[in-house]
Amino acid sequence: MNSQDLLAQYGPREAMEYDLLIVGGGPAGLSAAIKAKQIAQQEGREISVCVLEKGSEVGAHILSGAIMDPKALNELFPNWQELGAPLETPVSKDQFSFLTETGSFTVPHLFLPQCFSNQGNYILSLSNFTRWLGTQAENLGVEIFPGFAAAEILFNTQGAVCGVATGNLGVGKDGEPTEQFQLGMELRAKYTLFAEGSRGHLGKELISKYQLDRDADPQSYGIGIKELWEISPEKHQPGLVIHTAGWPLDSKTYGGSFLYHFGKNQVAIGLVVGLSYRNPYLSPFEEFQRYKLHPAIRPTLEGGKRIAYGARAITAGGLNSLPQTVFPGGALIGCDAGYLNASRIKGSHAAIKSGMLAAQAVMSALSENRSNDILTAYPSAFKNSWLYDELKQARNFKPWMSKGLYLGTLMVGIEQKLFGGNVPWTIHQRKADYEYLEPAKLHQPIDYPKPDNTISFDRLSSVFISNTNHEENQPAHLTLKDQEVPLAINFDVYAGPEQRYCPAGVYEYIEVAGKPKLQINAQNCVHCKTCDIKDPTQNIVWVTPEGGGGPNYSGM
Repeated sequence: MNSQDLLAQYGPREAMEYDLLIVGGGPAGLSAAIKAKQIAQQEGREISVCVLEKGSEVGAHILSGAIMDPKALNELFPNWQELGAPLETPVSKDQFSFLTETGSFTVPHLFLPQCFSNQGNYILSLSNFTRWLGTQAENLGVEIFPGFAAAEILFNTQGAVCGVATGNLGVGKDGEPTEQFQLGMELRAKYTLFAEGSRGHLGKELISKYQLDRDADPQSYGIGIKELWEISPEKHQPGLVIHTAGWPLDSKTYGGSFLYHFGKNQVAIGLVVGLSYRNPYLSPFEEFQRYKLHPAIRPTLEGGKRIAYGARAITAGGLNSLPQTVFPGGALIGCDAGYLNASRIKGSHAAIKSGMLAAQAVMSALSENRSNDILTAYPSAFKNSWLYDELKQARNFKPWMSKGLYLGTLMVGIEQKLFGGNVPWTIHQRKADYEYLEPAKLHQPIDYPKPDNTISFDRLSSVFISNTNHEENQPAHLTLKDQEVPLAINFDVYAGPEQRYCPAGVYEYIEVAGKPKLQINAQNCVHCKTCDIKDPTQNIVWVTPEGGGGPNYSGM
């Protein structure tokens, strides 16, 4: 039974009305909610603001490196230190190195562009910071509903967005309602902001419906895989930031690593791999595991303990790939739009700022008794902000780096070091990430080392410590448009790349009656969205599972 049939049988849905509805309780969504309430307080008026969060709690699905530039936070909460914001470790030292298989070369600071400097920034757990933001929002009167996933966009009779509906609960694997069935709820609003993070499934639908990306380059993504370690106290250097490029990736594959010392004897370590890679045998997860075995990296981890794991797609196309961010009734903010600055390896400050700018546009519209129209003040304010200037200076970073490590490094160095990014030319990308994948016959399989279960690990033990959980008796949220495509194209032409690009062991080819068959283990999904992005036939479609499902990150 499909959703419309269930609605016809059990409806109508209960509805709630708000002035402002925000889909997604990350830094962008919460900052928008906070800013709207702050403006209302200053102007002495009341507005109703609701935030929907699909994770089991605020911060449960938040994953990032993370280093934060406090620039936007200073604007949102000038007294954030007094309020106890968990920006606990200021950056004390920057190091950028190029790795070969057995060695490394550290670039002297003299030759590093300003975009690679982290002076004045903080290392933090973005999931913990988001929980703090949630508390601040609630203190201002924002209603936050965790564990409720927005599954459907609502449109009024004029075709404008007027809210969302949450997913139904208690639907069995067979699509039929169980004894625990509960119809979803409609949340209607004068304006709706979408802050779902990278490759948001409703944001994707809106971009398509309103052709918001018609004047933009195809969006570019990376997958970030991260672990949190507790290391030996004598090895801990609070505030040390290490970034690397080169090995284990080949020179044609965009990517790089991070290693941040923060907190109490903790390091955040991870690898970002651009999803425009060509070799279908490449596995970002396996690349990350062997990266940790490098002689420049392994000593830091030896004697330590891995305490958390996660993965998430990163919207990295920057200004060139930024779609139109407004449409009738709402706007895209944060990584749902794509404000991350790939050259700085930072997005949280941009998410906060975009949320604030959108909230200001909403509040201006509400003061004029408007509703469900186009918030033109939002993109206008963005173009007059420091965020636009920052992204404009970085607009060529990803296009240059997609041309290879050596040429990319040279050109980024010239543009950023010599010109500060203020160059008269713009480099464009013309293909989506999935279009770069080449047939398996053009490549050789990669021989990855087996995990030693001390420094390197397998997928399933990694998923276990991500605290991922889904109600098993529910329809799979990883769907196929055509059931024949996995074998006829993905397996036969590309050697089944989904079993390698997924960092959680969701996809595997098993043998049934002497023939391969794609098995989808949806309960393992960490909601990284890589399959939705990289599938070469765009046959895999990620839809929202029941609210509260997925990872439950702490300290990430």
